[in-house]
Amino acid sequence: MTTATAALVARLLREDLRGQTAYGAPQLDVPVRLNTNENSYAVPVAVIAAITEAVADCARDLNRYPDREFSALRADLASWLTEQTGVPVVAEQMWAGNGSNEVLHHLVTAFAGPGRAVLGFTPAYSMHPIISRTAGSTWIDGHRGAPTGVFDLAAADVVAQVREHRPNLVFLCSPNNPTGTALDLDVVEAVLGAAADTVVVVDEAYAEFARPGTPSAISLLAAYPTLVVTRTMSKAFALAGGRLGYLAAAPEVVDALRLVRMPYHLSTPTQAIARAALAHRASLLAEVEAIKIQRDRMVERLGVLGFDPVPSDANFVLFGGLADEAASWQALLDQGVLVRDVGIAHHLRVTAGTPEETTAFLSALEALPAPHRMHPVPTPQGASA
Repeated sequence: MTTATAALVARLLREDLRGQTAYGAPQLDVPVRLNTNENSYAVPVAVIAAITEAVADCARDLNRYPDREFSALRADLASWLTEQTGVPVVAEQMWAGNGSNEVLHHLVTAFAGPGRAVLGFTPAYSMHPIISRTAGSTWIDGHRGAPTGVFDLAAADVVAQVREHRPNLVFLCSPNNPTGTALDLDVVEAVLGAAADTVVVVDEAYAEFARPGTPSAISLLAAYPTLVVTRTMSKAFALAGGRLGYLAAAPEVVDALRLVRMPYHLSTPTQAIARAALAHRASLLAEVEAIKIQRDRMVERLGVLGFDPVPSDANFVLFGGLADEAASWQALLDQGVLVRDVGIAHHLRVTAGTPEETTAFLSALEALPAPHRMHPVPTPQGASA
């Protein structure tokens, strides 16, 4: 693009988008990619066969538009959520899109947009403010910090911010990205109780990786008509390339989303792939426990190495203790290990992968010279200083 063309495009661009930065995570060809929280395990052969058969079956009808209501998929998603949470969910409560980002965009477009405000609590998922701003909403950057930890949310503090800003939509994450921390439901209920005229979205993209006993906001749906819980098949279902996100909400909320979706937004192959994956969920979700083992392994080992890991309910770990996170990110990349710099001083985020990937990451981290560390490497008990 020439300088003149760039200047012309910049002049034509919406004023509120000028100077903004697009979402982007490095996609580099390196031996160990642990930066975007993908599932490191390949789709099982049996599931590939089922997906291939499902797509072949629907190919003969690709001259026709897809099922606009994706009715069978919604029923399958409801069945899965009921099974996973123990809370009865029906198809009328379900909505889906091409990845959870499209689902979030539908919500913001329907309930926020120009002249309305969206509140989120950073650090959190970086697409929440991007989606809000591109839809014309005013983004309000709420703050975290509670007696239990700097990345946590306290119910009273969150409610105070909601009452101060009176947003039209609130984003909460549980588990939160990039910290991995889960929310107590009392925080969610406190927000819902304080903001009866506000849509409250609980982003549960990583819910399947939560530790035992971690509650899901799905259990609150029956009591709160303005609550929305979003999920994705990208992570636990190893379907990041399939692009299928979904939500559960009151049927009236789902009905409102029909006003803002594009016609036939879910293709026939997308619906077929997602349904085949849901039908084989036992096979796909078998790897979730293996991933959780590697996550917990990283948390334990990071502490031993003198870093500051944040206990995680997701498939990644945020860790601190780095003198210069950008320099450490590059040093790890130089060893063939790609992690994520999420913009938090002295911290990096790493995805829990296969055992081999975890070993490669920990070995690369341990090999970093002393100037990369804020804390000295602990001396093992019984070893001489």
